[in-house]
Amino acid sequence: MSARTTGDWAAARRLLQAAPARLERAVGTALRQEAQALRTKIVQGLTKQAPGGEPLKPPSALTLAARKRAGRGGSKALLVRGDLRNAITTIVRGDEAFIGVPRKARGKDGTSLVDVARVQEFGEGPIVIPMTPAMRRFLFALLREAGETPRGGSGKGVVVVHIPARPFLRPAFRALAKGAQKRFLGRVAAQMKLGGGR
Repeated sequence: MSARTTGDWAAARRLLQAAPARLERAVGTALRQEAQALRTKIVQGLTKQAPGGEPLKPPSALTLAARKRAGRGGSKALLVRGDLRNAITTIVRGDEAFIGVPRKARGKDGTSLVDVARVQEFGEGPIVIPMTPAMRRFLFALLREAGETPRGGSGKGVVVVHIPARPFLRPAFRALAKGAQKRFLGRVAAQMKLGGGR
């Protein structure tokens, strides 16, 4: 029994030799596309106040009064100036992608945005803050502006602060995890021109 070969075997060899590099480029492109899609979903979720479809807890009346007093408007959570939203980025290295707030990110006022992101994602507190009489007067004025009744006497004391969690990354990650493998493989297939793309 003999086998007969037909066709351009030199071209077939070239295609097979180029396949690993082509696949590597396709995987890299698909990874960048998927990472950017996730970043877009996180940013849109913050703007719509429902990352991953889960509504954010609205700011307290006290927070809104403090914003108003500071000359900042708006009633959305996590969006006073947009620093946190604008700091969300993608970094792709090899076959890994980072989507989130990098450690070096800083707000317009120099605040570490990775710390802000951590506090918002997981909450913080209780935080005990010693109060001077001037701080107490300011707090009581702010409480009155917020429509709340100040409690406590005058003089020194403490205030206990609790910042509730307002997760904006984890809900988006959970929502986009559904179907991620199929989307990724579709993106790779589209890059390789294998059909069955997105």
